[in-house]
Amino acid sequence: MDQPETLDLAQQFGSDNYAGICPEAWAAMTQANQGHAPAYGDDPWTSAAADAFRSLFECDCEVFFTFNGTAANSLALASLCQSFHSVICSDIAHIETDECGAPEFFSNGAKLIAVPSQDGRLTPDGVRVAATRRDDLHYPKPKAVSITQATEVGTVYSPAQVAAIGATCRELGLHLHMDGARFANACATLGCTPAEVTWKAGVDVLCFGGTKNGMAIGEAVVFFNRALAQDFEYRCKQAGQLASKMRFLAAPWVGVLRNGAWLRHARHANRCAQQLANALQGVTGIRQLFPVQANGVFIDFPPAGLNALRARGWRFYTFIGEGGARFMCAWDTQPERTAQLAADIRAVMSTAVPADVQPPD
Repeated sequence: MDQPETLDLAQQFGSDNYAGICPEAWAAMTQANQGHAPAYGDDPWTSAAADAFRSLFECDCEVFFTFNGTAANSLALASLCQSFHSVICSDIAHIETDECGAPEFFSNGAKLIAVPSQDGRLTPDGVRVAATRRDDLHYPKPKAVSITQATEVGTVYSPAQVAAIGATCRELGLHLHMDGARFANACATLGCTPAEVTWKAGVDVLCFGGTKNGMAIGEAVVFFNRALAQDFEYRCKQAGQLASKMRFLAAPWVGVLRNGAWLRHARHANRCAQQLANALQGVTGIRQLFPVQANGVFIDFPPAGLNALRARGWRFYTFIGEGGARFMCAWDTQPERTAQLAADIRAVMSTAVPADVQPPD
């Protein structure tokens, strides 16, 4: 059989999903690939991974493993809601804009109520307004709030901000879900313990992302409120998320959680994003859209600049968040590649627009 066509392997900044598997996850997969092991999670690797999460979060949480983030978010929210309920989220939340209606589908119809956010973050006041807008039976009853950490535009909730939303949720009888596709990057920025920004701040369930932090596949659904996890394994089975060879979903978590690799990789990605943002300071014709607090940089470009950058072979997205071009750094981003991107942006902007033209505020 012919080998696949050789691809351009130069590092890109379109997504942290572009990156390969980190060595710690790869080594754990290799170790797990020895002999036979019981199926469907009844294996030592799955037990070890769940215990590693309990140690990391300093609590007796309930842990499940899914193939991807859409399933993790959707099944977690389905465990919080019935079909006549609603989930309050940011208007740019991934569950609202990029999951193809999966949260509604897996909850049998629970409605997402999207509210305006500030730099991607929900506020307690925004939650309160959405939750108390109506209380008649003709309106889907608010039952949960979903926040994203780090947000879709690369900003981060502080523990105090999460706690304020958590307190509002408790006051209003709402559950709090955290989409943590880039939770590691948020922790790297905050410098706090994972517990301080989750269950200690009122989070009921976290979807902890592994794919964007060096794993091939796999997300962890972590229930801090164990009562909400009742029958969750049945949801996973019904949704096609119960891996028969579960050890290969679980083992990479053992590898990245052991000795703090998950946090080291996130710190590296964050540093590269800050390096890129710093290198673009003062470039005429562009502007930074959001504070760089995790591993993403959002830049407002004129169309000519975007086209010229693509012509040089760079890949990036312009439809995520609130516009502009998004550049994502990953666990394996090379600082010299980041410098090359910055140099190319400077070069194309020196010819794409007149020196006295600036993007609108």
